[in-house]
Amino acid sequence: MKYRILLVAASVALLAGCPKTDDDKTYRFTVNVTNLTANQPMSPLALLTHNESYQLFSVGQSASVELERLAEGGSNAELITLMNGNANIHEGISGHGLILPGTSDQVTFTVDPDSYGYLSVASMLVNTNDAFVGESGLSLKSLSVGEHFEMNMNVWDSGTEANDELASTIPGPAGGGEGFNATRNDSNDVVSFHPGVVSQDDGLASSTLSAVHRFLNPGAKITITRIE
Repeated sequence: MKYRILLVAASVALLAGCPKTDDDKTYRFTVNVTNLTANQPMSPLALLTHNESYQLFSVGQSASVELERLAEGGSNAELITLMNGNANIHEGISGHGLILPGTSDQVTFTVDPDSYGYLSVASMLVNTNDAFVGESGLSLKSLSVGEHFEMNMNVWDSGTEANDELASTIPGPAGGGEGFNATRNDSNDVVSFHPGVVSQDDGLASSTLSAVHRFLNPGAKITITRIE
């Protein structure tokens, strides 16, 4: 089954449910993610607040199916709804839609940092097979009101789909093909740094991508600000 980027952007917020209830203190944060690429739209953000026992991904380890769905097809719904069955996750939050090159999206949330003091974020580069920007386990505990934390986000390869760059396997506007496929055909099957795209301009005649779709690290920038 094909999973199209534009379909998930409008519907995923309805799946998120309600966050677990905090009985203790709560802090309020904004998270701003900026797309630093030249021509790679980013899928709607998936943000998870959680405790130290949860990891969105680990370099050198296989990606979860939920992360695979985001990295291959741009769907954040499966990651967000983990909050409904995982005691380590406080809340799953969707971004507002596609993040075009040079633009940003901002999300606000409230959390008890003593119970769920970590944030993980991910978004797909949609003109790729399975590239995503993401950070796992960013601590929210040390920020005072008015302080912010800023860092660059690397581009990762989920290791779940071969980087063949075919139109039939690129779900973004450069290809319009299939997104998530349950069959993993990347021989590595582990999360790693993304090597970048080759493109037809670089000699890969079968590629649906051109030189304008190239990207370098960092692929995005994240800014976390405590507002209350």
